[in-house]
This record gives sequence, structure tokens and C-alpha cells, in this order.
Amino acid sequence: MRHTLPIAPQFYVTAPQPCPYLEGRMERKLFTALQGEGAERLNDSLSKQGFRRSQNVLYRPSCSDCAACLSARIRVADFLPSRSQKRTIRRNALLERRATSPWATEDQYDLFRRYLDSRHADGGMADMDVFEFAAMIEETPIRTRVIEYHDTSTRDLAAVCLTDVLDDGVSMVYSFYQPDRSGDSLGTYIILDHIRIAREAGLPYVYLGYWVPGSPKMGYKAKFSGLELYVGGKWQKMRDPADYSAEMHPLSTDPIAEQVANISLPGSVPARP
Repeated sequence: MRHTLPIAPQFYVTAPQPCPYLEGRMERKLFTALQGEGAERLNDSLSKQGFRRSQNVLYRPSCSDCAACLSARIRVADFLPSRSQKRTIRRNALLERRATSPWATEDQYDLFRRYLDSRHADGGMADMDVFEFAAMIEETPIRTRVIEYHDTSTRDLAAVCLTDVLDDGVSMVYSFYQPDRSGDSLGTYIILDHIRIAREAGLPYVYLGYWVPGSPKMGYKAKFSGLELYVGGKWQKMRDPADYSAEMHPLSTDPIAEQVANISLPGSVPARP
């Protein structure tokens, strides 16, 4: 009988490019392909180690002299809504959640374009056309859902979140919403509803992506109780946000080979740089 050994994921590093979070800095990412029969197990494992999914790629910041980006997740059992968050839930009581397969629609793209043009007109996604949008939604080798929120009073599509289902939680890959409803705090509401989704499914965590001290656009994540950050190779309860630094230092990041060697892979397959 022939036996085949599991193929170890190959890890690569992107070329430096301008950081979208901290002005004047350059970002670099460590990444690997997400494909094959072991895609779900690899995604589950690396998500617990600070990686994020973008289509068929898993990535994690690996900047040469900056370690400001910290992966964040909410421990559902420890979450208690603030008074402001309770008001946000009440303001959006007319929204109806619909979970669908990862399939892009014209309504989604129209909302996506309005959101980008209003909120991120100069961002890296600003030039995405309908085909690139469809790829973002549909190119997923794992268990993914599109969570839509419809206004029951107008039947309009108010918000959308592309959501991965992990073995220990839900991961919010990307969300967008009606930009003219800023008073409704739709971004916050989507997170609050994902906490509800995870709780209903018996999943302990909601993965939010990266929190970046010093970046105003990331400040909202620190407002959720039960928040944990991936720091120094382990998850820890978030302290006072002011305790975290975004200062640059030449020893902020371990060498690439050392980073890869410390990545734990499913099935104890050693990673390869």
C-alpha cells in the first residue's frame, strides 16, 4: 500500500507597500495559499494564530520594524453590551438578518460601491469592479456565509457581512453598509449581531480582524467588552488601549524563518518558508 505524506504549506512575504492604517509606514504580509482538502483545518488553525483570510489566501502582518497590528476577537461568554451598544440594537430593531451561500448579487455590489465611495474612496479597494467583487465573495474554499441585513420597513438592503465559520467561532471577513445611515451605527450593529450568531451556534469567539493602536479607523473595536488580542504568540485579555504602543523599532518583528518555524499547523506538519 502506498502512503503519501501531507504537503506542508509554503509561506511567502509580500513586497513592502504603504500601510493603510498608520500614515508614513510600510506594511508587509506573511501569507500562504488556502486550497485543497485540508483548507478548512488550515484556516481554523491559522486563524487562532492571528491570520486572516482573503479569498484563497491566509495572511498575517509581518512588517520589518512595526508590530502594531494585533489580531482581535471577542470572547462571547465575557461580552456585555454597553449602554450605547444597547441603544444601537434598539435603533436597528427593524433590520432582518438573512444568511445565504457566498454568491454575489447586483444589490450587494451597488451597496458596496456606495459604501466605498463614501467611506474609503482613496483606499486599496476603491477600484474594485463587479468581477473583483464577485471573486471576493465567491472564491472561498471553506465554509462561508453572506449575512445580509434588510430593512423591513423599506425592503432595502442595509448591510452585508462576508463571514467565515470556524471550528471555534465566526470570522468577520469584510462588512459594508448604507453610508447615509451613520446615526444607526450599522458597523457596530453587525458585530453585535455576530456575537448573537456565535452564541446561538454555541461558538465561543467572534474574530474581528486587526486592531491597530494609533489608528482612528480601528478604534471602534476597543469598545467591545470581552476583547482578546493575539500578542507574543498567545491570546490575552485586552488591557487599557492606552497601554499598547504603535512605536516602530528594528527588533519589533522576528525574522521570517523564525516566524514560520513557530507556526503550528494541523497534523503536526512543519511549515516551510
